[in-house]
Amino acid sequence: MLTRLLSNDLPRSRVLTVVLVLLLIALAFAPFLFPGVKALNVAAKVLVFVVLVASFDLLLGYTGIVSFAHTMFFGIGAYGVAIASTHMGATWAALGAGIGLALALSFVLALVIGLFSLRVRAIFFAMITLAVASAFLTLASQLSDFTGGEDGLTFKVPAVLSPSFELLEQPLLGVTVDGRLLCYYLLFITATVLLLAMLRIVNSPFGRVLQAIRENEFRAEAIGYRVVVFRTTSSVLSALFACMAGAMLALWLRYNGPDTSLSFEIMMDVLLIVVIGGMGTIYGAAIGSALFLVAQSYLQDLLRVGHEATSAVPWLSALLSPDRWLLWLGVLFVLSVYYFPTGVVGRLRARRI
Repeated sequence: MLTRLLSNDLPRSRVLTVVLVLLLIALAFAPFLFPGVKALNVAAKVLVFVVLVASFDLLLGYTGIVSFAHTMFFGIGAYGVAIASTHMGATWAALGAGIGLALALSFVLALVIGLFSLRVRAIFFAMITLAVASAFLTLASQLSDFTGGEDGLTFKVPAVLSPSFELLEQPLLGVTVDGRLLCYYLLFITATVLLLAMLRIVNSPFGRVLQAIRENEFRAEAIGYRVVVFRTTSSVLSALFACMAGAMLALWLRYNGPDTSLSFEIMMDVLLIVVIGGMGTIYGAAIGSALFLVAQSYLQDLLRVGHEATSAVPWLSALLSPDRWLLWLGVLFVLSVYYFPTGVVGRLRARRI
């Protein structure tokens, strides 16, 4: 049953299996294991980025396409929920309409970009997607009457997902069962379903063709596969999953703005996470997202402890200053690339331990 659920793509490493199981347990019971608003926000963000990074890995790791427009589809999903909820009210119909329209727009844009751009060389395609993403970011920032401009949109969600809603009068295992908790588990279920769907796609005959195109597109073309069709389909599927990740983010934050979902920094984070977790491994999206976001969220706190503990050694205390967290994050990334050149998943699978 488990093999079928994972589309016959088992971890193939005991250590990797243990890590994935622990990660699944941590995310499934995060509200009970890690109390506090910050911990819950980090767990929710991990769920969002698991879907976003896996969708990008479908494009880069399995098809070999470098696109800088991925966050555009992420933003479309977030804006779809935000705009629909702002104009239609805090209803499930508004969420459904927003997500539906966002998916339709993402489908059309991904199809147009794919058909017009995937025939060119990789570097030119990357530049085209970068230009399109930049234009969309500018458009979202300037259409203030529609998108809220630089200030973004703050909206309400259905009452059952609102923090003010309480399902149980008494706390469950010390945790209040309110709308925020229900919203988290909605994200958890959605992320799990979408991740399993992507596993099914990459392990299907369609996914095998994508990998063949990644390795040698001329050979794939020579044996009869229409490379442009497969690459365009991969781009569209990737865009739709990214759109869903954006909708998840907006639903959790109850806010969306240009810097929240369309920032180029998000694209850089996605690239880093794909490299850390391992390209061409959907599992890498889960492990990479957890490692990167936990480090990003708690590295400053850890450095603050080190800074105070080494106050007697001025040079070391200055080096461990919380203000230098980006420096240490960069060091951790360089070390991860050096010791795990094929990503965490690739390294563990190669060692087969």
